[in-house]
Amino acid sequence: MTTLFGETEPLPPSGGTPYRVLARKYRPATFAELIGQEAMVRTLTNAIQSGRLPQAWMLTGVRGIGKTTTARIIAKALNCTGRDALAGSIEPCNQCDSCRAITEDRFVDVQELDAASRTGVDDIREIVEGVRYGPVAGQYKIYILDEVHMLSKNAFNALLKTLEEPPPHTKFIFATTEIRKVPVTVLSRCQRFDLRRIESAELVAHFTRLAGLEDVSADPDAITLIAHAADGSVRDGLSLLDQAIALGNGSVILADVKAMLGLADRGASLDLCRHVLSGAMEAALTGYDQMIKVGTDPLQILQDMAELIHRLTRAQILTSNGALGDEPEGEKQLFTDLAAIKIPALTRAWQILLKGIGETQSSSQPAMAAEMALIRVAYAAELPPPSDLIKQLREQREAARAEGGVEAAPLGGGGGGGGSKASRFGGSNGGGGGGVRMLQAQPMAEVVQAASLAAPMPQTFREVAELFATNREGGLYAELCRYVHLVRMAAGQLTLRVERGASAHLVGRLGQCLNEWTGQRWMIAVVDEEGLPTLAQEDEAIVKGRHERAAAHPLMQAVLCAFPEAKLMTLEPKPAVPDVAMAAEAEAFMAALPDDEEEE
Repeated sequence: MTTLFGETEPLPPSGGTPYRVLARKYRPATFAELIGQEAMVRTLTNAIQSGRLPQAWMLTGVRGIGKTTTARIIAKALNCTGRDALAGSIEPCNQCDSCRAITEDRFVDVQELDAASRTGVDDIREIVEGVRYGPVAGQYKIYILDEVHMLSKNAFNALLKTLEEPPPHTKFIFATTEIRKVPVTVLSRCQRFDLRRIESAELVAHFTRLAGLEDVSADPDAITLIAHAADGSVRDGLSLLDQAIALGNGSVILADVKAMLGLADRGASLDLCRHVLSGAMEAALTGYDQMIKVGTDPLQILQDMAELIHRLTRAQILTSNGALGDEPEGEKQLFTDLAAIKIPALTRAWQILLKGIGETQSSSQPAMAAEMALIRVAYAAELPPPSDLIKQLREQREAARAEGGVEAAPLGGGGGGGGSKASRFGGSNGGGGGGVRMLQAQPMAEVVQAASLAAPMPQTFREVAELFATNREGGLYAELCRYVHLVRMAAGQLTLRVERGASAHLVGRLGQCLNEWTGQRWMIAVVDEEGLPTLAQEDEAIVKGRHERAAAHPLMQAVLCAFPEAKLMTLEPKPAVPDVAMAAEAEAFMAALPDDEEEE
């Protein structure tokens, strides 16, 4: 039996027709049957027609887009004996002995190796030794190495010389999904082709055509869902189509495909997005529970929500350009209902969802993890935008200075209840109930304001560092002492040299904290000048100097003379009032020591 695309399948002993999965049955057999790779096909066609053939090709891309298939078509095109050379076509005829043998994987001059299972240098030595011999039945001897990135380092090294200067009759074709794992020394010897993901529209047209060839009735919406789930991979899409045909007993039905993929009803996804972004969590949780009960994947729920938020953000940007005319009516209504939510709030919801998707993927309870992510998105409505908080903090500071005290104005807008969570999600914090009163933030603002009014202006860099110790910024205080060299200092200005090892946010946090604590704007500049020693180096120099002075003291010299192996470990400051009793006790202790005892 011969399929439409030239592949054959032997009949079973019973005489019936065996079933071949769609991904194998309709595997492209010519360049014209490849979809979505026009640039690569044009390049290969021109190269074969003109005879400008490289010694090796490197085909890369995601799984299931035709890398190995393309390699086989190249092998057939180079060894085909049945096409009309005068017509200028390079398409394999798929009828001659060479084409049929390559299709059936029995052509002696085309060897296809799985580099994932034959990774060692001994396997490559077999290839290197076989390269010396010319082709037996064809014009070229071709080696196809699938998943070539799995070869070991020694195997790659053994292949390099042969790959650079192979005999004229030998060609190499490599295929890989991990191009970054292939050494650059190999890549530089190959002509590289990046096979792109297939667009959903092309997959829909391809799957629809194949469903017609299989005499299968297919719902266009179901085919669209399968193409979307394939994520640019033809093989993955055909496997899903095979499964959908089996599930529908010869038909591809939308409801069956949704159940098979664990997808939510689109209307339910739109309603859930509307409830969550509007802050109606009771309705949102009710809808979420219903979606889980019908078998919807929790991860898919979050991914659909992220997609809708992305499209809602684009809709707000592109609405003036009339670019939303092709959107479904349900999504147009959603965009209208949530038009009050501003882009900063949408980007915040997007970030929360991305984190929630990662948590759901790694959680042992994905349904609970997804539910908590939705709750976080909804109650992010309680948080005012950071720009509003900064503005309110500045207003509080100015009001406190004007009154000569430290009282801070309340955060948020005027009183007023009213206002939905949707308005708080994206609206301003002005009056009319749209603002959010941050009850816990006000005492912190008063503490910051009081500190900024009470802190004196530091006169030295050491005083600057001590401010961080006083305000319990121990990490920044340690970095200032260890990694920062003072170059110049003036009122409200610092010029510093920062050593490697300091955190990336050190300079930014230094200026921010000084602005808050001193009530004055500081300008921080980082230069490459030498500058003064760090505070830690100064402290070490002070301690070293004290130890040197103590070691030179006559009393210490007398101690070292009596106890040659003694070492000065620490120095304590001299007490303001001599302790006579302690001195007498020390003299008595020293007198009681035997002559041969040493003090460390």
